[in-house]
Amino acid sequence: MTITNARQTQPSASEIVVLLQDARACLTGISDTPRLDAEVLLAHVLRQSRSYLYTWPQRTLSCRQRSSFSELLIRRLRGEPLAYLVGQREFWSLPLWVTPATLIPRPETELLVELALERLPFEAPLPVADLGTGSGAIALAIACERPKTKIVATDISHMALTVAKSNAQQLAISNVVFRQGNWCKPLANESFTLITCNPPYLADNDPHLCRSGLHFEPTLALLAGNDGLREIYTIVPQAMAHLQPGGWLLLEHGYDQGEKVFALLQKNNFIEITQHQDAANINRVSIGRRPEY
Repeated sequence: MTITNARQTQPSASEIVVLLQDARACLTGISDTPRLDAEVLLAHVLRQSRSYLYTWPQRTLSCRQRSSFSELLIRRLRGEPLAYLVGQREFWSLPLWVTPATLIPRPETELLVELALERLPFEAPLPVADLGTGSGAIALAIACERPKTKIVATDISHMALTVAKSNAQQLAISNVVFRQGNWCKPLANESFTLITCNPPYLADNDPHLCRSGLHFEPTLALLAGNDGLREIYTIVPQAMAHLQPGGWLLLEHGYDQGEKVFALLQKNNFIEITQHQDAANINRVSIGRRPEY
C-alpha cells in the first residue's frame, strides 16, 4: 500500500482493534515488523503500554489521537526509524531518549558493554572513558552496572550531548560526566583503566545506507571515509596515549573490518588483542591492552 493510499484509506471505525489491523496492512512489505511497529506507534499516541491495546481493543480514539497516529504511520511508511518517531529506544534494559542528533543504539553494541563489565570489578572505583557517546547508551549502561566507576563521555556534537545528559538525568545516573570534543581531545592529560568506543565505521558508499532508514540517522555518527576506517585510525593511537598501563581499549567495528583493526592495534603496540562475535556470529568488537611497562 502506498503512502497516498494510506492517507485515503480510512478504517470503518476508530477502535483500537481496527486501527491496528489497518496499520499492519499498510506496513506489510515496508517494515520487517509491521505488527510491532503498529503497536508501538499506537501505544505511544495513547501513552499506554502495548498490552493495553489488547486489554481494551474496542476503545475509540479521539480525532486528535487518530490524526497523530495517522501522521506517525505516514512517517514510518517513508522509512523513518521507529525510535525517532516515539523518541525512545531501549538499550541494556534502559529506556533512552533518542533524536535524529544521535545514532539509534543497536542490540549488537550490548556486546561491547558485556566485555567492558568483565574487565571492571564491581567495587573498584576505576576511571572509564566512552568516546563518541551519542545518546550515552554505552556510558550509562556501564555506569548503571558499576556505580563506583567514574566515567567521562565525549562527543563532538553539542546536540548529542544534550540528549545524553538528559538520559543521565532521567535515569538518575550521576557517575558520568559529559564533555564536548572529538574523541580523546576532551580527556586532557587524564588516563583511564578502560576506554570504549562505537565510532562511525560505514564507508561513504556503503550499500546499507539505502536500506533500513539509515539515511535518517546523523552521517557524522555513521560515515568514515572510503573504507569506513578513517575515525578508527585516529582513535587507536589517541586511546593508547590515554590508557593507564594495563588498560583496555574496546572498539566496535564493521563486519568486514576485523583484520585491519587487529593489524592497527598491533601497529600501535597493543597486546592481548582479541576479537569477539555478536549474536549473528560477526566479528563486532576488537579489544587490545596497553602493556604494563
